[in-house]
Amino acid sequence: MIPHNTCRKLSNSTRPIQYLIILITLLIVSSCTPIVNVHGKMSVNDDIQNIKVGVTKRENVIKLLGTPSTEGVLSNDVWFYFSEITETKAFFKPEIVKRNIYAVVFEKNNIVKNVVTYTEANGKEINIASRVTPSAGAELTFLQQLFFNLGRFSGTEKDLEIGR
Repeated sequence: MIPHNTCRKLSNSTRPIQYLIILITLLIVSSCTPIVNVHGKMSVNDDIQNIKVGVTKRENVIKLLGTPSTEGVLSNDVWFYFSEITETKAFFKPEIVKRNIYAVVFEKNNIVKNVVTYTEANGKEINIASRVTPSAGAELTFLQQLFFNLGRFSGTEKDLEIGR
């Protein structure tokens, strides 16, 4: 039979190990908790319903939604509002949870003509071209450029001031 005093010593020596195991478990579980990032104007999701096509004016859109995230490229007849929610888990790449792009189209008299909602389902993958456009002239290395320019600065200070 093991003396009573020995059992107490064994349980006291294993207590720090138990705390360490609990601490490591909590750290692992908390590192898996996603970090949520919100980009853009999330209130647009609710306020966009208050815009009435053919009735709401440009000034009222600004009051409801605020200034647009961006405007149309060729004209300011289209305003875009962006909102996106992403989650990042530990060290992994962020995942898009929700993405909405709202386009508010105006007529010439500043009244809303149309409201279009784009989601992630409307997105298209774009392949970036890896080609390089060739340019005229010779490709010089850094050292060639450095040594080529050494003899070109032989003018006087007066010549440099006048711009010769």
